[in-house]
Order: sequence, then structure tokens, then C-alpha cells
Amino acid sequence: MTKIAFLFPGQGSQSVGMGQEIAAAYPSANEIFQNADMRLNEPLSTLMFEGPQEILTKTVNAQPALLTSSIAILSVLKEHNVYADYVAGHSLGEYSALVAADVLSFADAVEAVRKRGELMEEAVPNGQGGMAAVLGLDRQLLKEVTDEITAAGDPVQLANLNCPGQIVISGSAAGVEKASALAKEKGAKRCLLLNVSGPFHSSLMKPAAEKFESVISGYVLKNASIPVVANVTADPVFEADRIRQLLVAQLYSPVLWEDTIVKLIDLGVDTFIEVGPGKVLSGLVKKVDRRAKTLPVFDQESLQAAITALKEDQ
Repeated sequence: MTKIAFLFPGQGSQSVGMGQEIAAAYPSANEIFQNADMRLNEPLSTLMFEGPQEILTKTVNAQPALLTSSIAILSVLKEHNVYADYVAGHSLGEYSALVAADVLSFADAVEAVRKRGELMEEAVPNGQGGMAAVLGLDRQLLKEVTDEITAAGDPVQLANLNCPGQIVISGSAAGVEKASALAKEKGAKRCLLLNVSGPFHSSLMKPAAEKFESVISGYVLKNASIPVVANVTADPVFEADRIRQLLVAQLYSPVLWEDTIVKLIDLGVDTFIEVGPGKVLSGLVKKVDRRAKTLPVFDQESLQAAITALKEDQ
């Protein structure tokens, strides 16, 4: 019996035109885009379909745009009777997972992530924080590197533990620079500065998290209808109050993505459907376990390929 997990991408997967083909083909998907425009009181769908890319990529736009695209695609999967046993999302993608698990309504979620994006952009002045991808260094060794630099006065920490040999660090600009240099000395193959507007998932996001706590407390959250594997703990969570706490902590805590995929495999998941633009998460799953089946769904062609593959498994 196939066990399915839906995975929802986070910031970085946005691209102009995402979801447009699906919206044109399916009224249910088009309705999601219209609902986003109505709730935000602006033409988000126009920005998503027409760009420009540099405006779409701004945190405050990318977050609601990715959520909208993912939930539009999810609505089409439901039309085809494709459902998940578990859900998880990478950082911002966790909100798509929560909509999929009936924790948050889509309209509330799209407004919440817009506010989340605003607070994240405001938290640290531009240029004072940063993030870098460190390739080819063991998790424990890299943590020792970031702890050493932080203890010396420049905060930096592990932010996204994506897969074996790929970890993103985040913190002050000086902290990221010094940790990258020390990581190379310790044997890292490469350290790549990321084009992001802030030090996400680091302690420097705590001021944003404090403000976001009052934001998220203003929305109704329900207990999850299917298990959501949380970024902060890499464990399934159901209770609304616990989910609310974890969403606040998520802003300044590492995304335990590798651990999340390992947990889902341990729970019997053999098929991962990436619901949203791109194939980033599918690639990360394969680096955790080559045997796992990955089905990215982002347009008509990939949708049909996924449906065909699932029918063959039945």
C-alpha cells in the first residue's frame, strides 16, 4: 500500500508564471488565485503570472505567492482524488502544509504569511545579516564552527539542514563570512552566499518572532486532520496550540528538513509529491534516500505524469 507525503516548497522556488497553466485549466485553481487577490486587496496573481521577477522575489511577495501557487495545485490534486497520509513544508512551505491539513484556512494563511514576510524584512536592516550554503561538511562539525564564531561575538547558526552535505547557515553578515571561512578550513567543499534579504532561521529573527506571536494569535487554528511533520522538531504534530507555538519558534530555529524526510520514511512513506513550483525538495529527498519515489507537480505535464505514476502503483 503506497503511503504518500505532500511536500510544499519554501522561499527560493518562486518564478514568474508559476501556477498560471494550472489556473487556466482548472476553475478550482483559478479561484485560489482570485481569493488571494481579494484577501490581500491587491493583484498578487498578476505579479505571479507577469512579474517582474525581482518584485516577486521580495520576501513580502514571495511568501504569499508560493503559498497561493501550492494551494492552487493542491486543489487540482484533490479533484483527481490524490490525498496525502502526511504533509510537511520547507520553512514558508509549512503554511501550505497547514492549509492542506485543515489547520488554517487559505485566506487566513495568505494574509498571515504576508505579515510574516513584512516582519522578517523589518527585523534586520538590509546588509547586516546574511545566509550561506555550506557544502560537504558534517552537521556536528559545522555546528562547532558556528558556535565558535558566535561565542567570539558574531552570531551565526545552522538554519536549514537540507540533506547530507548541504546545510545553510544564517546570522550577522560578519558571522556568516567568518563561519564560511572557518568551515572551508575544516574541510567544506564550498560556501555560497545566498541572495536573501535577511538572516532567516537565526537568533536575529527573535524580534520578528515576538511580533509574529501576536499576529498568529489573531487567527483560528484547528487541530490537524492529517499529521504535519514540523520544521522545528521533525515530529508529527496535531494540536492547534502546539502548532501555533512552533510557527513562532520556526522563525528563529533551524529547519530540520533532512530529519523530516527521515521521519516520514520511518513512518512508511514511499512516495513524496512536491506540490508547488520547482523540484528543489524532490532533489533533497533523493539525497536523503535514493529509493524514495518523488513526483514534483507544478504544471499540466507534471500533474499528468504524477497521476499516471500513482495509478501504476495501485
